[in-house]
Amino acid sequence: MLGGEPARTSPLVFSSSDFLFAFLPATLLCYWLAGERWRNGIALAASLLFYAVGAPRFVYVLVGTCAIDWWISRRIVSATGGTRRAWLWGSLALNLSLLGWFKYAGFFVAQASSLLLAFGLDAVAPLQVALPIGISFFVFQKISYVVDVFRGAAPPAPTLGGYLLYVALFPQLIAGPIVRYHDIAQQLLARTHSAARFWHGVERFAIGLFKKAVLANGMAALCDPVYTAPIDTVTTAWAWVAVAAYYFQIWFDFSGYSDMAIGLGRMLGFEFLENFDRPYTARTFTEFWRRWHISLSNFMRDYLYVPLGGNRKGPTRTLINLWIVFLASGLWHGAAWHFVAWGAWQGVFLTLDRLFWSRLAERLPATLLRVGMVFLVMQSWVLFRSSDLTHAGQMWVRLFGGGPTGTTPLAASVPFDTGAMLSLLACALISFAPWSRRYCEQEQAALAFFRSDRGEPWARAATWIVLVIALVAVVGGQHNPFIYYQF
Repeated sequence: MLGGEPARTSPLVFSSSDFLFAFLPATLLCYWLAGERWRNGIALAASLLFYAVGAPRFVYVLVGTCAIDWWISRRIVSATGGTRRAWLWGSLALNLSLLGWFKYAGFFVAQASSLLLAFGLDAVAPLQVALPIGISFFVFQKISYVVDVFRGAAPPAPTLGGYLLYVALFPQLIAGPIVRYHDIAQQLLARTHSAARFWHGVERFAIGLFKKAVLANGMAALCDPVYTAPIDTVTTAWAWVAVAAYYFQIWFDFSGYSDMAIGLGRMLGFEFLENFDRPYTARTFTEFWRRWHISLSNFMRDYLYVPLGGNRKGPTRTLINLWIVFLASGLWHGAAWHFVAWGAWQGVFLTLDRLFWSRLAERLPATLLRVGMVFLVMQSWVLFRSSDLTHAGQMWVRLFGGGPTGTTPLAASVPFDTGAMLSLLACALISFAPWSRRYCEQEQAALAFFRSDRGEPWARAATWIVLVIALVAVVGGQHNPFIYYQF
């Protein structure tokens, strides 16, 4: 465990048997049998139960702070002048304090202890605070609600139950996408339910489950043993296998979760915005961040970058604002210096993009740019996956020629077999196929066919095939939590 890293709570996972064969069928059955009047209540009860299964002590924190936010939002609407802003800052202080205590208190105590020891003083006792699952996501949603109400972008939720449903809705509660209140405010009041929308939700969920249970978990089997092995047993070849595997694992794991969240939302009549748009086709870091974790990028832009001044106060201030956003983004991902360094990595290349690289890239071959991005993003994930900065440095030494110093090289403990390599190849083909414009055109034509009335039976058949493969993988495979559950 990292110094000061909070203890984790254990969530119910979309790709687990308990969720797929018990929680989800029971929830959908109750939801669809109920009349329109009762469906929000059933969705809310199911969402609170979903959260309570993984974090029973913290469901009270979730509900209590939501009640305060909802009450404050009504005060904001009725207040005038500086009082409105005071209510806003009160809500922001509450939510940021919530995030600061549970996620960062142990980290800052550990840093203070290190500083005291450096001056020959007694260290502070370590502080371990249990981390409520999904706190980074639902705190950001709570902030977006109060800010939207303050800005007049959306009215306050008419009822506490409606607001609580927005925050706690189980498809996106734990790992996003970060749903902003103004995007679904009307859907909380009334939304369309239909068999076609439900089946499109099943289709999207099945694709996400396949990404997670088959592809991401397959890559985890290649990556995790290497990253957790003693570094003096890791060879250069194994280091590259692990780094490549994680490059694909985090993409299929997180995009798979987002697909499942969007699909589950659609089954309940909700439409969530997309969270990924083929990020591994990006030619620059600026483009990458338009395609990767879109909901976080948009949140940081609208609720941090723009309030700081955005690009309206000159080039120097623009770059400072950019760095603040990505250092904050790195720290948001985890209370550890390697996450801050990962944020700084993004800041460096985004700064270069803004200074000259984006203009130069317009004159360079797209394939060359994309190959370079594969390498650079892959190296950034070394920072993200490593246990600390020291481990990241050791991995880079292994990647670029530093062989193992121990006498027992990593071998039999990692499944370096034909099946694993075929899985790695499949991930690469799926990730890089959109580099071809012809592939993209054919894919769009296929999607239009399958989602038409004429093609829907075929789409359903393909959905069930994918779903069966994924379910077989769930039943017969290892249970792996989603990577972003830790945030």
